[in-house]
Amino acid sequence: MAGRAYGVTPPISTALPTEAEKRLNEALHQELRAQGTFESRAETEKRKAVIKQLEKITNAFVKRAAREKEPRNTILIRDAIGRVFNYGSYRLGVYGPGSDMDTLVVAPKYVTVEQYFDIFPDLLVEMAPPGAITDLTPVPEAFVPIIKFEFSGISIDLIFCSIQTLKQLPADDDWSLADNSLLRGLSENEVRSLNGTRVTDEIMHLVPEEATFKLALRAIKLWAQRKAIYANIMGYPGGVAWAMLVARVCQLYPKATSAVIVSKFFNIMLKWPWPLPVLLKDIEYGCPVTRVAVWNPKIYASDRNHKMPIITPAYPSMCATHNIGRSSMVVIKQELEKGVQITYEIMVGRRPWKDLFTKHTFFTSGFRYYLTVIASSRTKKSQNAWSGFVESRVRVLVNKIEMHPSIALARPFNKGYDREHRCKNDAQIEEVVSTGSLAYVYKPPADGEETTKAEVKPEAKAETKAEIKPEIQQEVKPEVRAEDGVPVKQEYNGAAPPPPPPPAPSSTIKPEPSDHNGNNGSGSHDDDTEIKLSDIPEYKPAAPEMEIYTTNHYIGLQLVEGARTLDLSREVNDWKAMCTSNELYDPDTMFLTIQHLKNTGLPDDVFEPGEARPLPPAKRSLKRVAAADGQQPPPAKRLVPGQGNNQAAAAAAAAAAAAVG
Repeated sequence: MAGRAYGVTPPISTALPTEAEKRLNEALHQELRAQGTFESRAETEKRKAVIKQLEKITNAFVKRAAREKEPRNTILIRDAIGRVFNYGSYRLGVYGPGSDMDTLVVAPKYVTVEQYFDIFPDLLVEMAPPGAITDLTPVPEAFVPIIKFEFSGISIDLIFCSIQTLKQLPADDDWSLADNSLLRGLSENEVRSLNGTRVTDEIMHLVPEEATFKLALRAIKLWAQRKAIYANIMGYPGGVAWAMLVARVCQLYPKATSAVIVSKFFNIMLKWPWPLPVLLKDIEYGCPVTRVAVWNPKIYASDRNHKMPIITPAYPSMCATHNIGRSSMVVIKQELEKGVQITYEIMVGRRPWKDLFTKHTFFTSGFRYYLTVIASSRTKKSQNAWSGFVESRVRVLVNKIEMHPSIALARPFNKGYDREHRCKNDAQIEEVVSTGSLAYVYKPPADGEETTKAEVKPEAKAETKAEIKPEIQQEVKPEVRAEDGVPVKQEYNGAAPPPPPPPAPSSTIKPEPSDHNGNNGSGSHDDDTEIKLSDIPEYKPAAPEMEIYTTNHYIGLQLVEGARTLDLSREVNDWKAMCTSNELYDPDTMFLTIQHLKNTGLPDDVFEPGEARPLPPAKRSLKRVAAADGQQPPPAKRLVPGQGNNQAAAAAAAAAAAAVG
């Protein structure tokens, strides 16, 4: 629309793009395609077909719910329909291969959330093509009740809301959820369910050029994912938050190309005067349709504590980044600063766009010490619920840790690592759930291959233990203690090798006696020789393997300068008590362990092929340390009779400290 103003401030520039900027924009488009961020047309059509099927299932669900509610009301049943709305990356038009689909089912007022969980899952399996629905996991206890599943290989998060002001939903295809009066009578979790769609619709309405916004958002989304700073649940901006930041830059440069928007994004967001909120439009106050609080730092103390507030444009406005903590903010700023330098060189032609999308160094060179949170369960169903709950609480642990005086930075990795293990006895199970052992990891067999088990060389275990224990005791001690005060064992790259196979049973069948002709009886059974049953070895079937499912979350620790010891036992024990006191926790099937490990003890599967693992630091002799500092090495101290090796070691340590410090 000509002359329309976007945003809460005037634009910085309305200049049209230059030819050089157009060429850079085309190069960005080509690079994003080369990076695989665009989906094939066939896959997109598949998504559309899945949505059509969900719409049919939703209508059948609402009719069945109406029949349960008023079985004699034929008109109600005849006119009963539901609606399906999308939000998130699919609605914003920035989905790619393997992207999930955030979807909302809307129903009339008489349909309850209990009916949603009682009827909809079975109806999904019943009406979908055979085998199309997999990994079906209803989560009714979530704050926003959700059903997770895969439909023909597409991951779907399906939430639900019934409109309390409508006895029947309109059949108009253009009907939307933009009207604020639709929120009347809804609880906070129901408002949040509707606002997923309302927010994404509003974002698209508030950007000057949709095509420019979508391409720029694809670039920023890929950058944030590659730098491991994309996950709301782990304390980083999520997809909607990054979208609102890009939309704000688009408002400030309404005529710019996507390449210019990306470049300006890093400059503006690095210099943004946080905690000044990022707004796409003025916040609506005083709308009486719901009691859900609108973001207002002048009234609510919790809102004043938000470090990087990015405010949703749909009523009631909320902070999409309330999870961001001190460490997350530091990491985001560090990556923005790097992005400023790289995009500057790209815009002047010194570097290609691919340099912006290099992978993070969280495991390869990011930290020396890590904590790993191991959530494990005996069944897949239990693990889906338990690991999801633990994941939602990891940022709480991070907040506790980063308040420790010896911690400079506590950075959680933005995703967990799911593993399946096959154990033969309780000792192996204990090894997996308490130390994170990878000795019994199960790898599904490829077509035509036998089942294999991931094993780590025994020497890797011994080597890792030797590296971790002495250095942490002598230099810094980021040790975690269990509830009984005993230091927790280190996690290591490998685990104890699997127990040796039992010796092959020796044959106990006696040779048959020879007959009168010298034959050994193998060719004739006419003699009276008998084989006793006790002589036949007993067949012992192999013990059945027991499945254990684990999810590991990693937290990189950076210590303050000069820190010599670190005891996180109080923070860890408080957090574990909070998790295990939840009603979801079942001590018979669920486990929770926290281990600390060095970078040299990280497991193999956190590294991609070709990535270099961290190596243990080279040991420097005392003479070399002193020479490097321009000092003469201290003279060898002669042992005095009666003084043991402890005093000699103490003297050597004191000399080394003097030479280094």
